[in-house]
Amino acid sequence: MILDLITYGAFFLVTALSYGIICLGLNVQWGQTGLFNVGVAGFVAIGAYTSALLTTPDVVERFGGFDLPIWIGWISAAFVSGLAAAFIGVITLRLRADYLAITTFGIAITIQLVVLNAITITGGPFGIGFIPRPFSGLQEHPLLFNLANLSLVCGITGGVYYALERLIHGPWGRVLRAIREDEAAAASLGKNAKVFRLQAFVLGSAVMGFAGAIQAHFIGFIAPENYLSAITFQVWAMLIIGGSGNNRGALLGAILVWALWSITGAALGLIVPAEYQARAAALQIVFIGIGLAAILVVRPRGLLGEVTKVSRVLIDR
Repeated sequence: MILDLITYGAFFLVTALSYGIICLGLNVQWGQTGLFNVGVAGFVAIGAYTSALLTTPDVVERFGGFDLPIWIGWISAAFVSGLAAAFIGVITLRLRADYLAITTFGIAITIQLVVLNAITITGGPFGIGFIPRPFSGLQEHPLLFNLANLSLVCGITGGVYYALERLIHGPWGRVLRAIREDEAAAASLGKNAKVFRLQAFVLGSAVMGFAGAIQAHFIGFIAPENYLSAITFQVWAMLIIGGSGNNRGALLGAILVWALWSITGAALGLIVPAEYQARAAALQIVFIGIGLAAILVVRPRGLLGEVTKVSRVLIDR
């Protein structure tokens, strides 16, 4: 019993931390720069499918199957997602607020439809299977397999967190926050707001694609329904609950929201009859929405909100 709990706990944390990496990417865009990206699912999908196509075995009826090492797939996922973001960003980042949100949401839907219909490349609705999994030799021992993957994902999450912390608290991050707070003032100091916004958009999307690849290889199978708009809602809820502008808050929010998602899913599975469970799954989003509203009432800036200069002065006092 205890071993089963440890096995599930490791599996849970691997999934939660992979969402935490996506939150870190969104935090660069929204928390630091104020970019309202509602196309998170699209960039996660790009990363997942890029890595899957490069690392899976050769398949006659589908493009790809280059059987490359997993680490090459992960690096390529980040690169392709960032490249796609650069192309999209050049076109869309002149928009602001809700206009940018509508545009990025439409792009994410377009990506999902392409994935669904490009059967010769993505496998269409049947998805891509036989994606190589890290430590696949341990799959017959679930406890060891999940613990090994947990150690790997913890190391990767720590590395991404450290790198982004250095960037955010350095000169580049200060420019992003200056643009977020007062673009005209930042421009008066010679900072090109368009270039910095594009850099943040590309970096955040590359991180999202990287996380998508990690999820794909941990699960071993991907399909278009894995990248619906519900992912975007989940990630935004994670960031807002944890604390926008704070990387620690992004990781904490990812773990808490995924815990709520898992608990409500299990509860609905026990309470709701099997024939109604597909419809009842929508209640998970309702529960997250209620939790989000409750947190915002008590902690408007999230559990670990961004610490500004004024906040630091008050804390020091």
